[in-house]
Amino acid sequence: MRPRGLLLVSVLAVGVSRADGTQADEQPSAGMMAPVTELATFMSRLPASEHATVFAKHGLCIVENFVPFLFCGAIAAARWEAGFRAHARDLAELAATFGPAHDFSRSGNRVYFSLPTTWTGLASGKHFEEHGAWAFVLQRNRGGSQDAGWRILGYGWGVTAYTESP
Repeated sequence: MRPRGLLLVSVLAVGVSRADGTQADEQPSAGMMAPVTELATFMSRLPASEHATVFAKHGLCIVENFVPFLFCGAIAAARWEAGFRAHARDLAELAATFGPAHDFSRSGNRVYFSLPTTWTGLASGKHFEEHGAWAFVLQRNRGGSQDAGWRILGYGWGVTAYTESP
């Protein structure tokens, strides 16, 4: 099981300049980042009497690195939450940081973006650092303003490097 945790997010709502002076991909807005940040807060605290409310009500699909790895369908959110609670049992002091989003794309009420992510914390008492990417598909609720009402329709987590130390 790999650690997961709180996202400390600092994402610009406009393009980011690259070292060569060209404009980087457009970045998710604050409204688009709101469900991601809310999910991270939930994951870091795991309040016993609360449930994650950031997911779309229909069509949710999540790819994770804990069993059963794929959470799709009508009860996907509940199955994901149970799996994450079990996965996080031995984790503490969780934190994550994001780099600027890559590959931001929008079509109507849906957006896609990938966030370079570094997770840190304690796994069974050992310090860890996990690098990867968290790719999101968000959907704006009908009637929601341009920057409000976004929900997570799907995400996938991919680890690219992992280290532990005493």
